[in-house]
Amino acid sequence: MRAKRALVQLSDHALPAAQFARLRKAIEDLGEQRLRHTYQTTFWFDFAAPPSNLVEQAIVALRPSVPGKFAGAEWWLSRMRTSNVQVDFHRDRDERLALGGGPQVHPARSSVLFLNRCRGGLLAVTRAPPNPRNPAMAPDRLAFDLVQPLPNRYVWFDGRLTHGVLDAENQIPGRRMPPEPSLRLTIAINFWKRRPTGIPRFADRRIYSQLLLSQTQ
Repeated sequence: MRAKRALVQLSDHALPAAQFARLRKAIEDLGEQRLRHTYQTTFWFDFAAPPSNLVEQAIVALRPSVPGKFAGAEWWLSRMRTSNVQVDFHRDRDERLALGGGPQVHPARSSVLFLNRCRGGLLAVTRAPPNPRNPAMAPDRLAFDLVQPLPNRYVWFDGRLTHGVLDAENQIPGRRMPPEPSLRLTIAINFWKRRPTGIPRFADRRIYSQLLLSQTQ
């Protein structure tokens, strides 16, 4: 019998300690800025251009860990309280293309850089499709590769896989829970063969100024 292959690849201490500390502090300094729109605030980093901010600088350092050839990376700040998980189980895709009636196009690789510890909040990854009839669109078969959030832990997996975040008790989100005092902080990074539809560069939007390289030098 062949052993089951892990869906998720993992690296601890993924960034140099000083670089990680600068990145984490800059994101913590954002507080709750644009928190309600954090999942809609995405950026494109073209690998033909130099990094313009701390996140893209981190992507340059992380990129050799992820096998494949890519045109660039789409990234966003994933910030939530695990008592109120803000994202259902899903498969990453070219969102604007799909919503416009186009085909389902997925990134080559999906990845997450964890910035802190939190209560619960395991990353759950599976081959099973999300089911819109279930709470949090969870798959019918709850067989996951699970990853605990730890500072400077980096994970990557096939961009076609279903994934989501478990709640503060590491259960499928859905129940009302007392609010957690602190945020679960991660950076989501998708590696693409081509630029997803309509994703702006960081320089095209005047937000998250705390992340600018000029602010930290």
